[in-house]
Amino acid sequence: MEIANLVISHKKASIDDIQKAWHGDYKQLIDRVMSYPGIRECAILLTCNRVEVYVYGRNAIEMLKDFARKMGVPERIIEIHRGRDSLEHLLRVASGLESMMVGEDQILGQVKDFYHLGKEMGSVGEVLDTVFAKAVQVGKKVRRMTKINKGAVSIGSAAVELAERKLTTLIGKRAMIIGAGEMGKLVAKAISHKGLEKIYIANRTAKRGEKLANELGDNAKAISFDKIEKYMVEVDLIITATSAPHYVITKPMAEKIMGIRKENLLIIDIALPRDVEDSVREVDGIMLYTIDDLREISRENLRKRMKEAEKAEKIVQKELDHLVEMLKELKARNAICMMYSHADYIKNEEILELYYKLRSKYEIDENALPIIESFANSLIKKYLRKPTVKIKMAARNGGIEIIDAVEYLFGGDAHGVSETQNEEVEKGKAETPPERDHTVKR
Repeated sequence: MEIANLVISHKKASIDDIQKAWHGDYKQLIDRVMSYPGIRECAILLTCNRVEVYVYGRNAIEMLKDFARKMGVPERIIEIHRGRDSLEHLLRVASGLESMMVGEDQILGQVKDFYHLGKEMGSVGEVLDTVFAKAVQVGKKVRRMTKINKGAVSIGSAAVELAERKLTTLIGKRAMIIGAGEMGKLVAKAISHKGLEKIYIANRTAKRGEKLANELGDNAKAISFDKIEKYMVEVDLIITATSAPHYVITKPMAEKIMGIRKENLLIIDIALPRDVEDSVREVDGIMLYTIDDLREISRENLRKRMKEAEKAEKIVQKELDHLVEMLKELKARNAICMMYSHADYIKNEEILELYYKLRSKYEIDENALPIIESFANSLIKKYLRKPTVKIKMAARNGGIEIIDAVEYLFGGDAHGVSETQNEEVEKGKAETPPERDHTVKR
C-alpha cells in the first residue's frame, strides 16, 4: 500500500493543457479513480492552475499512469510522485510554494474545500484524511510564521498588474469584471484602489454582482449579464473570471464590438475553462491575454519572495518529517488491527465449536461461554503482545517492510485466505513455483 499523486500544473502545462485534462464532473473523476482495483482512497484538486490526483492503495503508480493515458494527457506535462515526495508536494501546494503566484492564499482554501468534498463523497479515508488535514495545518502555519502571502499574490492581482503594464496606468480608465465568484472578488479587491473612473460587475446571479459592486464603492456598478456587449463598447479593460462551461466572449461578438469602438480593447481571461474564444485575438484592436501570460509576473513575484519562501521551505520539511512519522504510526496501528481482527475471527469460530463439543459431552449451558471467551481473549492478547511491540518498534525505526509483511499476512479479503487454500497449504499441496531446469539444452 502506498501514497502517490499525479500532477498537471502550470509548471509544465499551458492553460489549454490543463483545461483539456478535465473530463466530466468532479464525482465522475472520483468514481473513475476509485474503480481501479487496489485503490482504497482518492482525493482530487481542480484549480485554474492544476489538476492533481492523490491515491492510496496498491499499484498506485501504475494506476496513475494508466489513468493519465485514458484521459489523453501527454506524458510531457505530467509529474508522478510517490511516498514522501508525494506528501512533500501536497504540503508545498498548501503552503503556496507551488503556486504560479508564490504565497497566494486562495490555494489553501481550495485544498481545504476539495479535501472536505472528498470526505463527503467517501473517497477520503483514514490515510488521506491524515495527510490533507496536515497539509491544511501546514499551509496556515506557513502564512502565520512568514510573510510569504503579503502583498499582491493572487492570479487576480497579477491580472490587474498586467493590465497596468499594458495600459500604462489604470487611473481614469473604465473596466468590466465578468464573474463575481472567488476569482472575480480577488480581481475587484486588487483593482479597487487603482483610481479607475468606473468598474462594472457582470454576473449571472444579479444579487452576487450587486453585493460585490456595493463593497467596491460609488465608482462600481452591477450590470446585467446580457448587457455585456453594450458595456464592451465603452470600457478600456475587461477581466473575465467566470465558471461558465462555454465562451462568454466569442469572435463574432468581438468583431461586432470592434466595428463600433474607436479605441483598442484589452481583455484578460483568467477563467478555467476559458471565457474568451482564442480566435478573439485575431480581431483588430483587441489585445487578449490569458493565465499563461502571467508567468513573467509570477517569476518576478518569486524573486521578491525568495527569503520568505526559504523560511516556508524549512517549515514544510520539519512538518513533513512529522507527517511521515504520523503515517508510520497509523500504518502500524492498521497492521496490528488486521492481526487482531484475524485472530478475533478465528477465536469466534473456535469458541462456538468448543462450546458445542463441551455441551454435548459435559452438558454445560451458555453460562460457560463468557469463561471460554475470556480465556481465548487472554490467550490472544498474550500471544500477540510481542508481535505488537515489534510492529510499533518497526514503525519508529523505519522498518516499513515488516509492517508491509504483516499487512500481507493478515490483510487481503475478509478472512485472509480461503478454506480451500488453507487445506492445500496444510496438506502440502499449495501451489509453488516450478523448479528451474538448469541443464544446458543443445
